[in-house]
Amino acid sequence: MNSAQRGMNLTQQVADTLGRAIVGGKYGQHNPVPSEAVICEQMDVSRSAAREAVKSLAAKGLITSRARQGIRVLAESEWNLFDADVLRWVKDSNPSLALLKEFTELRIAIEPEAAKLAAERQNIQKIENIADALARMKQAESGLDDPLESDIAFHLSILDASENRFFMQLGRIIDTTLRVSIRFTNTRTGVQAGSYLEHKKIYEGIVDRNPGAAFEHASKLMISTLATIDEALEESLDNKNL
Repeated sequence: MNSAQRGMNLTQQVADTLGRAIVGGKYGQHNPVPSEAVICEQMDVSRSAAREAVKSLAAKGLITSRARQGIRVLAESEWNLFDADVLRWVKDSNPSLALLKEFTELRIAIEPEAAKLAAERQNIQKIENIADALARMKQAESGLDDPLESDIAFHLSILDASENRFFMQLGRIIDTTLRVSIRFTNTRTGVQAGSYLEHKKIYEGIVDRNPGAAFEHASKLMISTLATIDEALEESLDNKNL
């Protein structure tokens, strides 16, 4: 049992181990998941624990399990990326650039509109939370706060300030996409903290009651991230063609 599995029951531990292996690429369409009987033997668990774990993974869209056909891993397009466990496994794995691009496209569709709504709706307490997160980002530039956590806090506080309940509930997904995206872009650009000044422009649009400016500056930040990913995808394609 690894540290992430503390507090899980046996079925959840089996599902977690198999889920991580699938998302991480150990099992796939050409390397099937072992049968329930083999899972029982390899993991020293009961047949019922193995069966329930397989059902759980099937419900998350990772696999299909049928009599006489065995357990088959489904394509990534079938995975329920809104599921908390799947998101956690993706975050902890090394997701493909293609998936990272799709994550960023989701952010582009959501975050600028959330910034616009925050500027329109002016929930003072929630805007103060954005200001607090921005202050943390400034401190992070001097090593006085965590650059990743302060950056994430900034973006999540804007979702909250939108006062759109659907946007607010997407916070978990945005949290995961940010953790994956920031880790990649920081490595790619050699910058260890998010740009305080670029984020400050978004905040100023919100606090100045300027929805257009908030939307524009949030869009520019997202599009810049997408451009970095597209550049890496092009390089990857060029290397394959060599």
